[in-house]
Amino acid sequence: MENFKIIGISVETTNQNNQATTDLSKLWQRFYREEIFNRTPNKEREEVYAVYTDYESDYTGKYTTIIGHRVSTLDDIPEGLVGREIKNEKLFKYIAKGEMPDAVIKTWQEIWANDIALYRTYNADFEVYGEKSQQGADSEVEIYIGVRK
Repeated sequence: MENFKIIGISVETTNQNNQATTDLSKLWQRFYREEIFNRTPNKEREEVYAVYTDYESDYTGKYTTIIGHRVSTLDDIPEGLVGREIKNEKLFKYIAKGEMPDAVIKTWQEIWANDIALYRTYNADFEVYGEKSQQGADSEVEIYIGVRK
């Protein structure tokens, strides 16, 4: 699962001054309003991915978020969407459990406060929203952090 291709929509944001909260909320709204899930060709899976990449420095700097689907090829990227190949040599997995999006936000805060920050590659990190992601207090979202070998 370390390497995959994604097609979706994106925004550049930062965690400074809670800017990401605003930007990512708008991006998620756009994803569903524009039914990006119906516009994505060559989908490998139905799960929705939120990828964090193009880090300026670390989690305190600017970065790009892409919300979309894993695809088998980037040969056909619809107008208005972006495609990217995501590569990580090694990943560390977290599971956010509870009401969304609060559980994901809380898990990211734990990641930032944890010593794993010293081992992060800041190449690409991502969340996977599968069948368990919309189950109220019993929801689960997988979060993968790119780390050094």
